[in-house]
Amino acid sequence: MNVKVLTAFSGHGQTMFKVRTGIRLAWGALVFTGAAVVAWLTFGWATPPVASGSAAAAVAAAAAPWMGEPISPVPVRMALDERKVALGERLFSDPRLSANGSVSCASCHHLENGGVDHLARSRGVDGREGTANAPSVFNSGLNFRQFWDGRARTLEDQIDGPLQNPVEMANTWPAALQAIAADPQYRASFKSIYEKGISVQNVKDALATFERSLTTPNAPFDRYLRGEVAAITPAQLEGYRLFKFIGCASCHQGVNVGGNMCQKLGIMDDYFVAERTSGTADLGRFNVTGREEDRYHFRVPPLRNVALTAPYLHNGSVPTLDDTIRLMARYQLGKDLSDAQVQQISGFLHTLTGEYRGQRLQ
Repeated sequence: MNVKVLTAFSGHGQTMFKVRTGIRLAWGALVFTGAAVVAWLTFGWATPPVASGSAAAAVAAAAAPWMGEPISPVPVRMALDERKVALGERLFSDPRLSANGSVSCASCHHLENGGVDHLARSRGVDGREGTANAPSVFNSGLNFRQFWDGRARTLEDQIDGPLQNPVEMANTWPAALQAIAADPQYRASFKSIYEKGISVQNVKDALATFERSLTTPNAPFDRYLRGEVAAITPAQLEGYRLFKFIGCASCHQGVNVGGNMCQKLGIMDDYFVAERTSGTADLGRFNVTGREEDRYHFRVPPLRNVALTAPYLHNGSVPTLDDTIRLMARYQLGKDLSDAQVQQISGFLHTLTGEYRGQRLQ
């Protein structure tokens, strides 16, 4: 769930279910603070790396605590260079960036379908299957790192991955630049925007600028946070309270409701043994660092628009949102939720569906 669903709740969850009432709530606050500190100590920042200037200021303002809640609204506007946004949008949908001209960024990140392709694992050139579920591109600029294992620090760094991955676009930068330079419209656009014209750095900059524009503000819950009390129903509000009370907000918080730290999948029980899943992608950040303590750790997926981004988890193994809520409650919090509780939390998560270019995502 670049986020994808309820994963990685805090390891303090076991304690949370042993304490009572006021103590329980106080402990929840401590967990939330501790998780943020761990993320900061581990990665050096808790807010996403974004473009400088007013765009950065907009994200910083949104990331501040909102009405004392762990979640803050997506910025309504991002101040970005519209020329770069338009150029990046064209590049995003251009299959000529792939080795055989068959796959574009949009092939796996459908903007009309929540920013995903609804496959457990995406298909690249010649139908080759990837190793992990494609996270949504929406709000990816609000994540503190990219990919499930957090190996890319910025959107610009992330672009190297799919373009050069042999099972995704299977291309090289020299070949991609040659394809772009063969287009007179591209040559004119790059020349008008960038002093050095077409280059790897400038292609990355245009694509990343477009991706930073893919925010989804004005979700019902964001409107509620801004004071529009009737934007969500009483039942959805109860779902949010339950979401906080059982510990979900220990890791799923901030402007993207996740995406700002890494956490182990299987805190309270061994997910990988119980679910009989094994693969390279299952190792999480261990694949990046080689450190045993990073085995099975993943970037916490953001929950923005999560109702639209099935299937779920890093391997796309869970088909429905309700199933994922149950699974995460069990493995991350040691809690077996009732059907009513699952429906409450699901109802709240549906309020996180926002708008793109003034239209509610479907």
